[in-house]
Amino acid sequence: MVIQKSSLSSLVFKVRKNQPELLAPASPTPHELLLLSNLDDQMGLRYQLPLVQFFPYNPSMAGKDPVPVIREALSKALVFYYPFAGRIREGTKGKLMVDCTGEGVLFIQADADVTLDQFGSDLLPPFPCFDELLYDVPGSDEIINSPLLIIQVTHLKCGGFIFVLGMNHTMCDGSGIVQFMKAITEIAHGATKPSIIPVWCRELLCERNPPRLTCIHHEYDQLPLDNKSLFKPYHSSFFFGPKEIHALRRILPRHLADSSTSFDVLTACLWRCRTAALQWQNPNQEVRLLCIVNARFGPCRFNPPLPEGFYGNAFVFPAAVSTVGNICRSPLSYALELVKKAKSEGREEYVHSVVDLMSINGRTCFTRTGSFMVSDLTKSGLRDVDYGWGKALYSGVAKAGLGDLPGVSFYVSYTNSKGENGRVVPICLPNEEAMVRFEKELNDILNKFKDEKEEPMNILSVSGGPKTLGSESKEGDVGGSPLNEAKIMGMSEAEGRVGIS
Repeated sequence: MVIQKSSLSSLVFKVRKNQPELLAPASPTPHELLLLSNLDDQMGLRYQLPLVQFFPYNPSMAGKDPVPVIREALSKALVFYYPFAGRIREGTKGKLMVDCTGEGVLFIQADADVTLDQFGSDLLPPFPCFDELLYDVPGSDEIINSPLLIIQVTHLKCGGFIFVLGMNHTMCDGSGIVQFMKAITEIAHGATKPSIIPVWCRELLCERNPPRLTCIHHEYDQLPLDNKSLFKPYHSSFFFGPKEIHALRRILPRHLADSSTSFDVLTACLWRCRTAALQWQNPNQEVRLLCIVNARFGPCRFNPPLPEGFYGNAFVFPAAVSTVGNICRSPLSYALELVKKAKSEGREEYVHSVVDLMSINGRTCFTRTGSFMVSDLTKSGLRDVDYGWGKALYSGVAKAGLGDLPGVSFYVSYTNSKGENGRVVPICLPNEEAMVRFEKELNDILNKFKDEKEEPMNILSVSGGPKTLGSESKEGDVGGSPLNEAKIMGMSEAEGRVGIS
């Protein structure tokens, strides 16, 4: 079953917040200026990214308050991660740096008149009343001269709590912030210092002398903006478990099914569904899939590797480029081949070329027009974060998108209410009608080669109860064109770490 959750939610609750406070490091820290890397300060990362964790009531911790525990551990962790307690400054030619002032991060304690059960049996973004769970302190959402982290811990009526962290993305990527969060948990469990000592070393991702472009970077092509790429978003999310990945593999030629990871297969499917749902008028319109790869892992891993403890941004996003017509009318294997090719381009030299591009062309933003970016957080370790009350029921992004860039989705590890392990994918589209079209495209693909004895896969919708997948689809028709792919599913899978943003 694919579980879907839409922007529509009837749950409303009140949150009483204490006065926000600046939480400084527990002991004196160096006062210095630290340059950010060329990957850190590119325009496409000058946004706040919220992460949310829902923790259930733990009877073994009855009578213990998580707020003072987290607050004290955070203050002690900032001694080691003292740049987080500083402020971003902008230098000549837009270069960003961290002024390590020791001012502190924003910390908010709150109480909500709601229980965890009221959020539903499956905790999927978007979450109701999320603005109440991460207080928008006036001026705190600025990138320059503002706190670099905002953390709110909200007590629930049931004894559980919600931890929300808003991070300035110029400071770190997914791996970096999880490293910091795990430092907090270790100290909360009684450690005097983190098991991994952080290092700055941002100069490792600054331009070469002289800078030189050695790769083609279609992800930074500058194209005119359009209303398909910038819009007031409508949010939803989908859960994909083993059955859904199995269904996708069945429509692929055997050699692709055997050689492609779940990430590859799912990403190709979502790219196709999203492209069709947007209803581009021009079939020759270029569209891009930006596939994040990280210099810490896999084929993109540096040699020698980035030092242990490095917590800066270390990812790039090679682009697969095609047209609307080719994506929607070709077999799914066409999009899959493009995804795999783009991912394979993400090697160490590609990272250095992107770093040099930022120096040569200025800190440009990645292409927004027709772009869909995916970031895999399933191996980031985020769901293993435990402040002493056990692991969270949901631990991931609060919604799709990055700042005012709606075309960004994340893969988040999740175990649903039936005990099935898989990933949640938040999706952002211009309106509810586009989301319905996306859902139909997805339904058609997942049920394309359904065994006659199998029950059709269902989507559980917040706004209307279960819907039978494939009830409106025509045999052999996906996105308005026949598919001639083999009815074969390859079971082997060489999963590796994909990019983590």
